[in-house]
Amino acid sequence: MKLSKLALIAAVACGINASNLMDVRANEINLVSCFESSCDCGEPVCGCEPVCCEPTCDDNACCEPECGCEVACGGDTCCDSGCDSAAGCGILGGLGDCGDCGADPCSLFGDVGHGITVGGWAQLGYHTAALPLFNSRPDELQLHQGWLYAEKAIDTSCGFDIGGRIDYVYGTDGPDTQAFGIDNDHWDNGWDNGGDYGHALPQAYVEMGYGDLSVKMGHFFTIIGWEVVGAPDNFFYSHAYTMYNSEPFTHTGALATYNVSDDISVWGGYTTGWDSGFEDNGDSFLGGASLGLTDDITMIYATTFGRFNERQGSAEGAESGYMHSLIFDVAVSDNLQYVFQSDVLDSEYADGTTARSTFGINQYLMYTLNDCTAVGARFEWYDANEGIYNSDNDIYALTTGINYKPHSNVMLRPELRWDWVDGDSTGILENDDDNQFSFGMDSIFLF
Repeated sequence: MKLSKLALIAAVACGINASNLMDVRANEINLVSCFESSCDCGEPVCGCEPVCCEPTCDDNACCEPECGCEVACGGDTCCDSGCDSAAGCGILGGLGDCGDCGADPCSLFGDVGHGITVGGWAQLGYHTAALPLFNSRPDELQLHQGWLYAEKAIDTSCGFDIGGRIDYVYGTDGPDTQAFGIDNDHWDNGWDNGGDYGHALPQAYVEMGYGDLSVKMGHFFTIIGWEVVGAPDNFFYSHAYTMYNSEPFTHTGALATYNVSDDISVWGGYTTGWDSGFEDNGDSFLGGASLGLTDDITMIYATTFGRFNERQGSAEGAESGYMHSLIFDVAVSDNLQYVFQSDVLDSEYADGTTARSTFGINQYLMYTLNDCTAVGARFEWYDANEGIYNSDNDIYALTTGINYKPHSNVMLRPELRWDWVDGDSTGILENDDDNQFSFGMDSIFLF
């Protein structure tokens, strides 16, 4: 629902998501050595990383040094140049073997201390035809996402823990990721820069947990749907109509997660509407469950219902309703994955008229050829009955693509896409055509 514009590409370095290492000085229980002084490689103390032996890292061959051993040993440098061969040690610690496409990515920042990790990525893309989605600026190389995050992931294996995360993004995807639920320039809404480029803070939350229960409070991404805003976590460069038009991107509120067992997790919480900052834009429930039906099949149900948008100043008033996403994730074989998703959205204004009525089915088939290459296809049927584009449209999209990793920090995603509309195509495809063929490709650089 927003347009995008080209600006200068930010410089990037390799790396993402270094391992979250527990600072052994953060808790009294961690002040003891991970192993006995004899370096017999016994069981580590709860919460203490078995990163090296004491007093030196090379006393016993069975103790492999890793990045962070300077904390456990009390030395100033990693023993035996352990950081040079450990993924996630950071560029300054040495690249090591992380360039291999099957290895973990290198990290520019990694663990900056106290369990906090810093990372990000840059996504550059080009596509030949406009779509009413994130890819709305054709025939131009653009910076979609210049992304930076800082996170302290919680670890409740030894009791209570507290953490959080903040994300920042700049690029042509920035305006689409802002808190545009209320168009009043609050929070990050209105942080536009040169037309289609803009900034956003899509996440800023704290998280607390104890045992199998955790609670997230603040501004965070939705749990609804298969596709997400962050480019590295999607198989395809382009997005589905369902994701863009019928699902929230972000929420502000509180969300609890309880891991009932290894196969069952449930969510439940309260949010102030859809895609809004820290202000009243609704009252809605957000929740669902993930169920491991078999070793190869997982079912995910996520829903939100209540008051979605206040729509201040509009004649219709607030929008209230119900939507859900039902997903079946099937491991057909070791290399073949099939995903079926069905979304339903039904909402109305305060005056009783229909606000949005949509139904969508997305199907994904992805095959991993090797550590560096995977191929996939996505087919979508999006039934926009009312409130999205023109009333009573059936929109179809077939996308085929490749994921290729020439380096552990670089991903290339070329794709071919065919869209066609059964109904009034005005405002849906470029030039209001009823069908459209396009090529797109992006590059993601992790750091």
